[in-house]
Amino acid sequence: MSTIFSPITGRGGAVTVLRLSGPKALEITAALAGGLPAPRHASLRPLRWQGRVLDHALVTSFPGPHSFTGEDSTEFSLHGGRAVFAAVSEALVALGGRPAEPGEFSRRAFLNGRMDLVAAEAMADLIAAETEAQRAQAIEGADALQKTCEAWRESLRQTMAQQEALIDFPDEDLPPDVEAGLVQRIAGIHREMQEILEAAPAAARLREGLEFVILGAPNAGKSTLLNALAGEEVAIVSDIPGTTRDAVGVRVDLGGVPVHLTDTAGLRETEDFVEAEGVRRAQARAARADLIIAVAAPGEDFPAVPEGIAVLFVRTKADLAGEGVSAQTGQGMAELRAELAAAAARLTDTKGAATLARPRQIACVRDTAAALERALAERAPECRGEELRAAAYALARLTGVIGVEEILDAVFSGFCIGK
Repeated sequence: MSTIFSPITGRGGAVTVLRLSGPKALEITAALAGGLPAPRHASLRPLRWQGRVLDHALVTSFPGPHSFTGEDSTEFSLHGGRAVFAAVSEALVALGGRPAEPGEFSRRAFLNGRMDLVAAEAMADLIAAETEAQRAQAIEGADALQKTCEAWRESLRQTMAQQEALIDFPDEDLPPDVEAGLVQRIAGIHREMQEILEAAPAAARLREGLEFVILGAPNAGKSTLLNALAGEEVAIVSDIPGTTRDAVGVRVDLGGVPVHLTDTAGLRETEDFVEAEGVRRAQARAARADLIIAVAAPGEDFPAVPEGIAVLFVRTKADLAGEGVSAQTGQGMAELRAELAAAAARLTDTKGAATLARPRQIACVRDTAAALERALAERAPECRGEELRAAAYALARLTGVIGVEEILDAVFSGFCIGK
């Protein structure tokens, strides 16, 4: 096992924290810092290499297994200059360390039992969180999922034990309600999994962000509305019809939910090839939106919208007609923003269920539920027992409590270098 290092803070600030982890971490640190500080106590030390002082840094040692990775680790709080980091990195390589790969610290923490896969993915989601709702889901949703998985695992364990008893002792004096209770337990786990799977699309939408598309005729006030909601000049505003010819978007925070708000080309028949392509793209974008903001100027008709997609109808240019919203004067904009935030909350509401926000997690629970459904359909005890074992294996893949080498790269490759 090699000894790895990487910054675990953003670069360019006043301080860069560099983590070193692996079998030679304490030895390398002692050589660089003139000895080791007491475990988990920060100590200001000059870092010396080849007769010169590289930096004066706070050094903290974390002997394994009481560290993030479960290995011997140290952290150096360096001054944030590039030259300092380059000089210390060069010394670490010379002493036997190497730069960490993306996600390598977290992967080692998983392999050493410091976290399971659900916790690792939640940490990655927490780092990437842009809004309060995403932060809450990364922490609270993952905690709820871990507790739910533990309950499922224990219930499956008891169910499998009862099933084995029915297989091994079919003629013994087992209580007559054992099989009925077993089937009831399987059905209960299956029902809980189906409820969580039904809430999964909302959790996934919150993790990835929603898509709200503004749709309407030329000069309906779409671009002005986008700029007002974004609080900045994102789209060009002009009285000339057809100014917007492509999708123009910006990411906004609506009540804690990340939303990609997109302005589109005005919908109309046109002989202009470029504008016609813009109209086609507007319709295609609307067809895959989470919500369409259908806008119309006073006296104009609202645009036709695709079926099956949530729609909010907005009458624009209230400064000219008195009703609706006006991005120019601000009339009705606070109420519109509140409506959009409420819509975003509805679309990402998991109804209190443990959250499955990633495709891998959804696949594991779906496979477990499918195996349980097959177990409920089986009458032969041996066949039912086999399906229960398949369910237990699929559930174990979720947290990684069994050998799952083939999925580790997919889980950790998306991490940043410092994790």
